[in-house]
Amino acid sequence: MMGLMAREETRTVETRTAMSPTERGTAATTNAPEATPGAGRTRAWATRLVVVGIVLSALNLRPAITSLGALLEEVRDGLGMSGSVAGVLTSVPPLCFAVFGITAPRLARRFGPAAVVCAGMAAITAGLLIRPYLGSTAGFLAASALALMGIALSNVLMPVIVKRWFPDRVGSMTGLYSMALALGTSLAAAVTVPLTDVLGGSWRSGLAVWAALAGAAVLPWLPLLRDRGGDAGTARGGQRERAEAQQVGAAAQQAPLRITRSRTAWALAVFFGLQATAAYITMGWMPQIFRDAGVPAGTAGVLLAVTMVMGVPLAFVIPRVATRLPHQGPIALVLGVCGLAGYAGLYFAPAAGAWAWALLLGVSNCAFPLALTMVGMRARSGPGVVQLSAFAQSTGYLISIPGPLLVGVLYQHSGGWGLPIALMTGLMLPQMAVGFLAGRNRTVEDEATAR
Repeated sequence: MMGLMAREETRTVETRTAMSPTERGTAATTNAPEATPGAGRTRAWATRLVVVGIVLSALNLRPAITSLGALLEEVRDGLGMSGSVAGVLTSVPPLCFAVFGITAPRLARRFGPAAVVCAGMAAITAGLLIRPYLGSTAGFLAASALALMGIALSNVLMPVIVKRWFPDRVGSMTGLYSMALALGTSLAAAVTVPLTDVLGGSWRSGLAVWAALAGAAVLPWLPLLRDRGGDAGTARGGQRERAEAQQVGAAAQQAPLRITRSRTAWALAVFFGLQATAAYITMGWMPQIFRDAGVPAGTAGVLLAVTMVMGVPLAFVIPRVATRLPHQGPIALVLGVCGLAGYAGLYFAPAAGAWAWALLLGVSNCAFPLALTMVGMRARSGPGVVQLSAFAQSTGYLISIPGPLLVGVLYQHSGGWGLPIALMTGLMLPQMAVGFLAGRNRTVEDEATAR
């Protein structure tokens, strides 16, 4: 992976014409001779540390959710949790992502993005470690909310850190981050039950063990706690970058960014929300669709794992392709068509073509890394990315809350999967439309600056 990034660095000169003025300045200074060998070594060491931190953090952004899904029945029995409360529990993640994610920009401005992500990883560690042992449903929900708060903050700030530290490699670094996130998602879903068996069969141990991975993600950020700069140039050092960062800050003060005025920001927020709705419906209900069609329970679980694993390679490829295109809308359309084909298969022949539908829905779920990539591309400055990321993710996760619950209600009252699948299909059409709009080559600064 380091070799790949090194090869991309050699292409910086070829891509300068496509960069913004700030990015060209950053790239020029990066390729210029260092003032001192020590400064160059320090910068290279810090960059590698950020890469490690991004990967470890991304691995921890979903295990708190998918590990619980694997042991939900055991948790319900152990805590005496009612079915309705368990249903609410499945809607807690997007709710926390929306509520806590909106605070990320303010915290990042005060303490720096690296410090906030470090605190987020610590919150995940604490929440995962204590929630199985609190002995009550209320305590379990509170500790889960603590872990989800850490995830929410990191969700928003990961694109910011990528834009700031790697302004000329947004596609590859977003792909690396998205691939690690998909890997952590599928890994927790696949190995939580076997790990629980190895640890003596206690669901408490099976859930708490994931705190170790979160604890490891705290470490790379500790040496970066003093880094509070707000733009990519500041992170890379040099007088030219600092001057450009000051110009960006001065411009922002003269023309404050009002993100709700931007049509692109709204399109991206709705796209984010609809793709999250589809992902949570898939994770929560797809195994049951297969089981009701006669697929064995074990096979249904493997089919879900296949869907999740599809995100590992594609999450690295799609952002790299997206950054090379002037318009990312066609990618959103292709992913949407795959989703429509998968839903059609679930409706007409869920068991006969189960593996094909799982693969198609896995491809469709890769709208998530596309959305993250567009967050980094639809804003020119670091502060713009912070604001756009917080707005798109918080609004998007609010949009996604009713979806899984509505699918459950339709399934319960209709006695089958016809209406729920029709709902999924209906939601995919506006997702494709707003994804196409969000992919247009424009920035929120041009649309949302107050005049």
